[in-house]
Amino acid sequence: MVLPASPAVPATATARQGRGRDGPCLALSGAVVLWPVYRAKGRPRLRRAASSGGGPAAGPRLRRGPHVDVMGSLPPLMHSLRRRPISLALALLAALACACGALAAGAQAQVNWVVRGHGFGHGVGMSAYGAYGYALHGKDYKFILGHYYPGTSLGKISGPHVVRVLLETASGDVTFSEATGACGVKLEPTRSYEAHRLGKVVVLRTSGGKPLKRCGGTLRAAGGAGIVKIGATRYRGALEVVPTGSSQLNVINALGVDAYVKGVIPNESPPSWPLEELKAQAVASRSFALTAGVGGEGFDLYADTRSQVYKGLESEYTTSDVAAEQTAGQVLMYEGQIAETLFSACSGGKTESMQNIFGAAVPYLVGVPDPYDGLCPLHEWTLKLSGPEISAKLSGLLDGRLAKVVITKVGYSPRIIEAKLYGTGGVTTVTGEQLEIALGGYSTWMTFEKVVGKKATAKVTGK
Repeated sequence: MVLPASPAVPATATARQGRGRDGPCLALSGAVVLWPVYRAKGRPRLRRAASSGGGPAAGPRLRRGPHVDVMGSLPPLMHSLRRRPISLALALLAALACACGALAAGAQAQVNWVVRGHGFGHGVGMSAYGAYGYALHGKDYKFILGHYYPGTSLGKISGPHVVRVLLETASGDVTFSEATGACGVKLEPTRSYEAHRLGKVVVLRTSGGKPLKRCGGTLRAAGGAGIVKIGATRYRGALEVVPTGSSQLNVINALGVDAYVKGVIPNESPPSWPLEELKAQAVASRSFALTAGVGGEGFDLYADTRSQVYKGLESEYTTSDVAAEQTAGQVLMYEGQIAETLFSACSGGKTESMQNIFGAAVPYLVGVPDPYDGLCPLHEWTLKLSGPEISAKLSGLLDGRLAKVVITKVGYSPRIIEAKLYGTGGVTTVTGEQLEIALGGYSTWMTFEKVVGKKATAKVTGK
């Protein structure tokens, strides 16, 4: 999860679009005037007026200029045409009709779309900004966790629980330092060493390339103080290097789950947030780490949003370390098992049920109200796209140009589960996730408005 900007720096509101007016045009064929009628909200509609030139009282005034009044006398322009050959008169009339028709068609063809969304992320489980709001209103971490994961209770793990986090997949040698030993070889912590792949084994070498030992399928290096420097970054625990693919190496940090949580909390919640929110994050991150293993080659978790954002020792803060220490070993339990505590940045006002996003129903991962999520800069957001732009973005899902979006199934929040796209070439069925990815949205909680005759002036805005 990557959080939007902290509420300490409020997001600016959307600039309101100007209210321009298009002048009326007289169509020679049928002699019908189209008068724009404007309302305080919504899109303008067109009212048909009699061809005698008199419009509705609410309509804008017409500036009197050369025109054709089919019900009255001929203006000066037409008198001049009477003195010219009839062919020239007809040609001028045709040109005038074409010009007016082109203007009317151009105004009608201008179509824009406004996509209004809520929240950032999948919306399942705890909302970080919602938890922040609860903490500001005096709720402790136990209340926060109980609200977002109904039916769970606090428990405590015993004994060591080691997690293995993939830091990167390297195509070359892996450099490390501050280690006192690797593969049974005593090392000098002030010196740098490297892990080198040779066929299916990993070789420990000096920084100059001198082989020290063949380590087999895994090179493990650890420091006396429980810290090792991998590349340019320091981590708690140990380094493990495992061959992967035909020539690469998985670079893995193996460490206890409580130490791991210290490197997660400040990257998932701002360390300046209230302690109770940070403690809720600590318990959720610890529980997630022990239940959401990905079964990789030598690792359980990713160091990014595919699991949780983890950046090691140098990303830690005193406040987040206190939160980890005050909740050491604590996890959420459900019917005797550790709960899989998914979470996201902000919900948009309601969290979502697991089954509506990932397909599987989980009793404690159900949608709940999120009253304090409004502090999130992406609590509400807007995308503004022209007709050609939205059709281009949806081209892989759409048949022709977009004419209409009908949302057919929503979840609790209500995030889109399924929708139909009506294109000029036919109708297609899509998921909310497909729409979010194609449009570059922030969640699947979206609504669509088709706007005719107004120009979208902004691309993306926040709350």
